[in-house]
Amino acid sequence: MRFISTLATALLLATPAFANDVSYNVDGEAFTGYWAQADDPKGLVLIVHDWDGMTDYERKRADMLAEMGYNAFALDMFGDKTPTETMDHRRAATGALYQDRERMRTLIKAGVDQALSRSETDAMVVTGYCFGGAVALEMARSEMAEMVSGFATFHGGLGTPVGQAWDGNEPPVLVFHGGADTSITMQDVATFATELEASGNVYSIKVYSNAPHAFTVFGSSRYQERADQASWDAFSTFLSEQLES
Repeated sequence: MRFISTLATALLLATPAFANDVSYNVDGEAFTGYWAQADDPKGLVLIVHDWDGMTDYERKRADMLAEMGYNAFALDMFGDKTPTETMDHRRAATGALYQDRERMRTLIKAGVDQALSRSETDAMVVTGYCFGGAVALEMARSEMAEMVSGFATFHGGLGTPVGQAWDGNEPPVLVFHGGADTSITMQDVATFATELEASGNVYSIKVYSNAPHAFTVFGSSRYQERADQASWDAFSTFLSEQLES
């Protein structure tokens, strides 16, 4: 099967020559990100984690991107002392940032600074998974958007907070969504599309039939290889278009 062989090859090859955890501080708090260095990089990809924090999943995605020729930095939105072991922990961690968008943007900027300080190239795409997708869109609506060539979200939150809006000048946005996602529904997708259409944004939405929420998470009960591989292929094309053209 093409999907199986392609994905297996990508995972086996995802061993960049240089990759390591990165400790940094924001307002006196300790955070830990992950840097993966590409040989002769074609661009930079910033990765924002899911609600369980910065884990080996983000490290693996960063390694895969480095092997594809992109520097990658997985930033930390929670900090070393924020617990994420239980559902209540994760609701508390994400809820605190949803309620404090200024803090969210401060942490995004800190991650961007860490990435740019290590990268030979500043041509950048930002991507996020689930909670991280909502964070990526927060950055897209901020003054930091001008630093970025494009945004991509995988099964990410799509709602626009009260008091914010899209002005139509943001970089291209690419959304990957599972048709069977009950956490972020097809109605949420339709609302998002209507909003961006009205503002005149450049955007694309790819929906994968029968794929549940978190369909890209390796080894989980929700993982769907078909949708994961198809979305990764489309993301690869997006990176090429935004960073290499």
